[in-house]
Amino acid sequence: MNKATAPTKRASKTGAPDTRPLSEQVADALAQLERRATKATRDGMARYAIPSDRALGVGMRDIQAIAKSFGRNHDLAAALWKTGVYEARMLTAYVADPAQLTAAQMDGWARDFDNWAVCDTLCFTLFDRSPLAWRRAEAWSTRRDEFVRRAAFALVASMALHHKGGDDAPFRASLDWIERAADDERNFVKKGVNWALRSIGRRSVALHRDAVSLAQRLGASQQAHTRWIGKDALRELTNAKVVARLAAKRKTPA
Repeated sequence: MNKATAPTKRASKTGAPDTRPLSEQVADALAQLERRATKATRDGMARYAIPSDRALGVGMRDIQAIAKSFGRNHDLAAALWKTGVYEARMLTAYVADPAQLTAAQMDGWARDFDNWAVCDTLCFTLFDRSPLAWRRAEAWSTRRDEFVRRAAFALVASMALHHKGGDDAPFRASLDWIERAADDERNFVKKGVNWALRSIGRRSVALHRDAVSLAQRLGASQQAHTRWIGKDALRELTNAKVVARLAAKRKTPA
């Protein structure tokens, strides 16, 4: 067996650190990804608007399985990111330690985003667990880079789903970011803004009221892309099942 893939030296399920040189760990991770790669998976990426020029062709389930074999390893995550390989960057989302993220590192990785899949995976799996999440989302909401701006709203959508309970105030404040960004007609920004608006509106009765009000304003816009954001969100937020679920949630004792 190749020494780079020897399981006895890898991080164990009990959290024992991987003592191999970082370069060896990276080589091991890439080798595991390459073994699971298929041409069919790589060729199919174009259908989902994911560039395949730096991709191997590994499915998400396999990426997650490889991540479990390494556990949390922030140095490895940073090294994997630097490879530029699509699957290695997806692996970063599961291997990095959210407690060790810095604003500079989050900003740097966000600037490297070149597709929605890496952007959304890092936001939903890693960034939303960082105490820096709200500040980074606010900062990114005004950036011009398409995927950095999308990251702002993917992150808000993720926090609306994952941060159970807590204060509605930051979500209410982010409605202002949504309104400002709703004039951005770029596809991945537009869809991210819509996603955040729908997610906020499903979080609580009070936020639902505010989100519906904003969706109505956006839906009356003269700009087609802004109008789509509002009308699509309004369609979901006024759905009888969504309204009933929120009403039941309000009646449930804390």
